[in-house]
Amino acid sequence: MPTASLDSHRVRASHAGEVLDGVVRYAPLPSLWLTAMLAGAVTGALFFFSWTGVALFIVSTAIVLLFGHSLGSHRKLIHDSFACPQWLEYVLVYLGVLVGLSGPLGLLRQHELRDYAQRLPDCHPYLRHGAGFWRDAWWQLHCRLDLTHPPRIAIEPRIAHDRFYRFLEKTWMLQQLPWAMLFYAWGGWGYVCWGVCARVSAGVLGHWLIGYFAHNHGQMHFHVDGAAVQGRNIRLTSLLTMGECWHNNHHAYPGSARLGLLPGEWDPGWWMLLLLRRLGLVSGLRLPHDLAPRPELRQRLPTDSY
Repeated sequence: MPTASLDSHRVRASHAGEVLDGVVRYAPLPSLWLTAMLAGAVTGALFFFSWTGVALFIVSTAIVLLFGHSLGSHRKLIHDSFACPQWLEYVLVYLGVLVGLSGPLGLLRQHELRDYAQRLPDCHPYLRHGAGFWRDAWWQLHCRLDLTHPPRIAIEPRIAHDRFYRFLEKTWMLQQLPWAMLFYAWGGWGYVCWGVCARVSAGVLGHWLIGYFAHNHGQMHFHVDGAAVQGRNIRLTSLLTMGECWHNNHHAYPGSARLGLLPGEWDPGWWMLLLLRRLGLVSGLRLPHDLAPRPELRQRLPTDSY
């Protein structure tokens, strides 16, 4: 049977319509969560504007996107593309939770389902961002997909049974509270609005927006034969996304710790990994040449080196 990832064997399916047959339904919890964060962000902009609040928003957002989402959640937890001490992995994944998307196990399951579905010849529009801009926004930000015959996602015991990850999974929304209390003590409600609400709003909306464009519009260096979805590179967002915008490269080499593969493809996440390696904190950075060959992968543009 096909698997969800080239790096693991997390997904097993036995039904022909496992990623095709399903219904998109309103999901109250994530919808209300995002609505509350947006309300707080608007409140901060209208009633508590300050340049120090804006600076707090920029710095805190950059930290959680770089160390949390890009390094912790994506390159480490999901793809295990580098090695590091357990304590550092915990710190990075915790910062990933602060982005406000979901708990680590839920994020991993959702990624594996999408990864698996997008490599099949066809999948539900929800899983490939294929319903058009506004409908996809409603679906991804306020709804969930209930598949009729969902494939089984088996997360390896090292992650699934980890007490810290299970704690974060149960309390991922509550993890914003200590920071809200700290920011309130530091600068009042304005800092809470800018440092928590605006940051979470930007993380959730940005994650969807880049996901939509990275599966519908942009440049392609590689093509995966037989796949329902081809990733796209969104060049102008390389710094804002910490390198996560090189999604066509990522579809080609999902286990690579480096996402910006060609000259001029800025990848802050990779730059930080190189710095952490120099400090002796990470090792075993996987690159395209370290991964198993893919017969279904075709190169669309010439490349000199990685």
